[in-house]
Amino acid sequence: MSIDRRKFIKTSLASATAIGVGNSIKASTNILSTDKAPQYPIKSQLKISFQEGTAPGANLNEKFDYMEKHGVVGFEPHGGNITKRLPEFKEALKGRNIDVSAICAGFKGFVLSTDAAVRKQFRDTMEEIIIAAGELGSVGVIMVPAFNQQVPVMPHNQETRDFMCKELDDLGSFAHKHGTTIILEPLNRREAFYLRQVADAASICRDINNPGVTCLGDFWHMTHEETSDMAAFISAGEYLSHVHMASRKRRSMPGEDGEADNYIDGFKGLKLIGYDKFVSFECGCQGDRNIVVPEALALLRMQWEMA
Repeated sequence: MSIDRRKFIKTSLASATAIGVGNSIKASTNILSTDKAPQYPIKSQLKISFQEGTAPGANLNEKFDYMEKHGVVGFEPHGGNITKRLPEFKEALKGRNIDVSAICAGFKGFVLSTDAAVRKQFRDTMEEIIIAAGELGSVGVIMVPAFNQQVPVMPHNQETRDFMCKELDDLGSFAHKHGTTIILEPLNRREAFYLRQVADAASICRDINNPGVTCLGDFWHMTHEETSDMAAFISAGEYLSHVHMASRKRRSMPGEDGEADNYIDGFKGLKLIGYDKFVSFECGCQGDRNIVVPEALALLRMQWEMA
C-alpha cells in the first residue's frame, strides 16, 4: 500500500499524540509531559547536516546554495581523497552559513586486523583524514572497528577490546591535538557484529576517557539494534558527538517509509542530554530530491518540536 508523504507529514502530529506522545517522560531530570511539548532543563538544537550526495545540484556550490535556502547548516564529506579536495571544500564554504560536521570514514585497513601491515594502513590513512578534519573544523572522523567482511580479524573477547581501547586512545590523542575527534559508529549486526549498540560505543569512550574519542548514533542501525532510541542516546550522554538519519525500512529519506519514520523518542533523548551538534542525513532517495528532501526536512523539524 502506497503512503502519501505529504498527508503523512501533515497528520503525524495528530497520529503521534494518539499513540502516546503525551505520556510522561520518566528520566533522571523528572520531566513530565503535558498537553504541550515538555520543557527541557538543558538547551538543545536541531542542526541538520547533509552528506555530499543528499542535496540536488550539479556541483558543490549548487548544493550549498540549496542547503542554505533550506536552513541546512552542516556538510558531511566523505574522507576518501579528502586531502586533495581540501582547497575545493574551503573555497566552496567561504562566506557560507555551513560548517563541516563530521568526516565520514574514507580510511583504508582496519584497527582490529590480525595483520600488522593492515593496521598500519588504517593508522596512516586515518591520520591524514584527521589532519584534514582539523583544518576544516570538523567535529570528528567517523570510524568502524571492523566490518563483518574484513578478515582476518581479532576474536571478539576482552583482550581484543583492551587492545582496541589502547589503539583508539592513542589515535584520539592525535585527533585532540588537531582540534577534532574520532567518532565510533555502532552498526547493525548484518554489517558489523563487534560494535552494535550506542551504549557499547559510549562505554568504550568512557573507559578510554580521552576527549578525542567520541561516538555517534545512527537511526537506521538503531532501528535494528536498540529497544529504545531515547535510552540509547541518554546512555551516550556527553560522548555523543554526531547523529545519522535515514528512513526506518529502506534507509531512504525520512518520511519515505511512511508512518515507520517516527524519530520523536530519539529526539526526546537528544533533548534530555542537551545535544547541540549535528544530525546528518546518510540515506538514499526513492523519489525526486527536489520534492522529497524538503518534505524530509519539514518532517524532522516538526517531530523535533513535538519531542
